[in-house]
Amino acid sequence: MTEIISVRFRPGGKQYYFDPAGLTVAEGQGVIVETGKGLEYGACVRRNSMVEDESVVQPLRPVVRLATERDERQVRENRGKEKDALRTCQQLVERHGLDMKLVQVEYSFDGNKILFFFTSDGRVDFRALVKDLAGIFRARIELRQIGVRDEARMLGGFGICGKPFCCAQFLDEFQPVSIKMAKTQNLSLNPTKISGTCGRLMCCLKYEQGAYEDAVKRCPKQESLVECPDGVGTVSSVNLLREQVKVRLEDSTEQPKSYLTQELRVVRSGKGRRPEGYEPPPKAELERLRTEEGQRLRDGHGLEGPADLSQVLERYLEKNTPSKQSDGQRQGNRRGRGGQNRSNQGQSRQDRAAPAQPKAQRQSQPKPAPQPEPEARQNSHKKRYRPHRRKPGGGQAPQT
Repeated sequence: MTEIISVRFRPGGKQYYFDPAGLTVAEGQGVIVETGKGLEYGACVRRNSMVEDESVVQPLRPVVRLATERDERQVRENRGKEKDALRTCQQLVERHGLDMKLVQVEYSFDGNKILFFFTSDGRVDFRALVKDLAGIFRARIELRQIGVRDEARMLGGFGICGKPFCCAQFLDEFQPVSIKMAKTQNLSLNPTKISGTCGRLMCCLKYEQGAYEDAVKRCPKQESLVECPDGVGTVSSVNLLREQVKVRLEDSTEQPKSYLTQELRVVRSGKGRRPEGYEPPPKAELERLRTEEGQRLRDGHGLEGPADLSQVLERYLEKNTPSKQSDGQRQGNRRGRGGQNRSNQGQSRQDRAAPAQPKAQRQSQPKPAPQPEPEARQNSHKKRYRPHRRKPGGGQAPQT
């Protein structure tokens, strides 16, 4: 075991191990360490701890001393000089007409070296620029070309998730990300949806890739021939997160049914011909594959568990609020009795308003026949709705 402390030189930068050399360093405390560039100032992000010898590259460089107020003041002065150096270098770049974009400037702790970071689409001949910068600042000048992902880490910003960039917060190194990860996770292959602000694939595609790869091993591929509790069919779609599969049965014309992966037996993985001599097993043997969770899924009730929070909340309310339910039932019964009383009262009023006649006479009394309308009213009705004929000259024809 080796005692180390972890130091970071820039916010969001990479962490480096150093030998504490007998010093006790707290998290967030500034230290002066020895590096290949000379003395540098850094912040401790991991206090004294023991790690395995295999995770340390020997020999470890030592911590020179804890940072003092004078060291802190010097670091602040260097940060102010970096802004002036960036403006000066930008003016020289425009004067020389170089195709490069300055990103950041770093001063060494003692101020003897200045490092300029820039991005460009191709190679840039900046020898004349270096001479001008060395004559102005009287220090060693280094220009380093970086990629767009390093630019995003240095400048910082917010991603489409609304949170700061992962690379600017906690990622020490960039992990390789490929379009295959987006395909495995069934994501949209639209570049605007799976790309970050830097224009490259988002780093967060790597976070859940291991879980998806593990789920792929347990789930059958699409177009696979499988045996399920209801018969033999072909896999039409796969949901990796829920580990559910939709199967199109051979002897059924209904829509594909959903099954859990543990309810299936794979006969043929992926596309291909039907195995020679294969005969579907009897129905009784396939019924053994059926599970209660899968049946609830097909019935539309969903799977029980902590993920179904709405059902858990309903059960909790049913168990803990019996008095409220009984009160509501009593109120409903009162409303029902009140509605019946009102209907009875309405019928009694109608009975009192009707003339006192025997019920048999009311049923046997014939209905009055409709009286024919007078002839004058019928003629006036016809004349009123008779269409008018127009003359060629635009007037109306006389009514007959």
